[in-house]
Amino acid sequence: MAGHNVLFLFSDEHRRDALGCYGHPLVRTPHLDGLARRGTRFTRAYTPSPICVPARASMASGYYVSKTRCWSNAQAYHGTPRGWGHCLQEHGLRVDSVGKLHYRGADSDNGFNREILPMYIHDGIGWIKGLLRDHESVLDCSHYASQIGPGDCDYTDYDLGVTREACKWLDIAAGEEREKPWTLFVSWLRPHYPLTCPRAFYDLYDEREMDRARFTGPGDLSDHPVIVKLRNNFNYDSYFNDITRQIARISYYGLCSFLDHQVGQVLNALKRNGFLENTLVIYASDHGDHNGDRRMWTKMTLYEESAGIPLILAGPGIPEGVAVDTPASLVDIHPTVLAAIGVEGGTGDRPGIALQSLADAKQPDRAVLCEYHDGGSPTGMFMLRYRKWKYNHYPGYPPQLFDMEEDPDERIDLGTSPAHGAVRDLCRERLHSIVDPDLANRQAFSDQQHLIDRLGGIDAILDSPEYDFTPTDSRRDDLSG
Repeated sequence: MAGHNVLFLFSDEHRRDALGCYGHPLVRTPHLDGLARRGTRFTRAYTPSPICVPARASMASGYYVSKTRCWSNAQAYHGTPRGWGHCLQEHGLRVDSVGKLHYRGADSDNGFNREILPMYIHDGIGWIKGLLRDHESVLDCSHYASQIGPGDCDYTDYDLGVTREACKWLDIAAGEEREKPWTLFVSWLRPHYPLTCPRAFYDLYDEREMDRARFTGPGDLSDHPVIVKLRNNFNYDSYFNDITRQIARISYYGLCSFLDHQVGQVLNALKRNGFLENTLVIYASDHGDHNGDRRMWTKMTLYEESAGIPLILAGPGIPEGVAVDTPASLVDIHPTVLAAIGVEGGTGDRPGIALQSLADAKQPDRAVLCEYHDGGSPTGMFMLRYRKWKYNHYPGYPPQLFDMEEDPDERIDLGTSPAHGAVRDLCRERLHSIVDPDLANRQAFSDQQHLIDRLGGIDAILDSPEYDFTPTDSRRDDLSG
């Protein structure tokens, strides 16, 4: 079979602008910068959902959230719809994973021959408190601000293990006789919180030169009712002061550098084993992180810092040192992997486009979708990125509209501007060509209500153990005691 190997490098919560190659003046990511120099960088890449589980289901299957119906962090991918991994297996190809999956569990056919050091959703159930979307402040956010600064952490230890196993996999593969190309998915936890950062990487950043969170003044905060509810529900910022806020931001940048170092080790293993010239390398993240901007932390919004992701492609036939501004999405991974391997067909009705083709030719009229149906959202949140516009649709609430060329920081909401009615109509029509937001919104609430009932009702969910991020094996005893 003609085709190239695929090495898919995936991180968690890496916002698009937190890399040197995307223009950040402070963040040190030399290995990812080098990958971008020998490949193509997508400047308008987005997650299908700004939270882990739904985003990863879309990445795995090639469908948007409204198709997978993995609406929340308690509704995880379980091998349906079948994705690129299954398609490769059907052609007799080897496809393995190392690291975080955030799928339902090992008893599902997830599309991998081997799952090495996998992390699934907690107990096969996941974060169920987010199902209570009409209950504000069901999450205790106080721990977030206390787990910051230099130090050791089981999340860091987990990632070190992922790197070791990925390098070992490449070393072993180099000694095997193969007639067909392979695919390896390597997935780290970082820079996902807790924001406890290894000292060596924390010390890369000087507090005296550190930038500050943006758009934090009273007049900077959106008064859109959906955004207000999200900010109230995830009130992490209220537990910070001016000093700890800066420590947390340094920690996030340090974790980006730690992640970059892990990427570098795997890329070195790829090179020393002779795979570099015949392997397509993909780097992406599942979503971004506010890192204090707009007095918000983590993700869960449609702002660029949350919905925007880095996306880099390098390898045979990929233009070098190129930046592409055509909108891209994690749903594009499905056709990208199949095209690299040389598998024809298999895309069906999926909305993705092979990134190789986007790198070769601009498609200015392409639109991509991002949606959120999890904790803190009183209604479904649907973002359309189209031409120079970002249109946010909220069933039952006013829309938002931003001119991303004139207002890249999304501070001037044109959602009710009389002068932009025609633009909103155009964007709404384009959105409906991808998804019926009202129907999807009803379906999400219906599916979630069925799950709430199955789990014992609202009181049972409120009484369930509290956690703000998926525990590693070393933390699970704390939640079951």
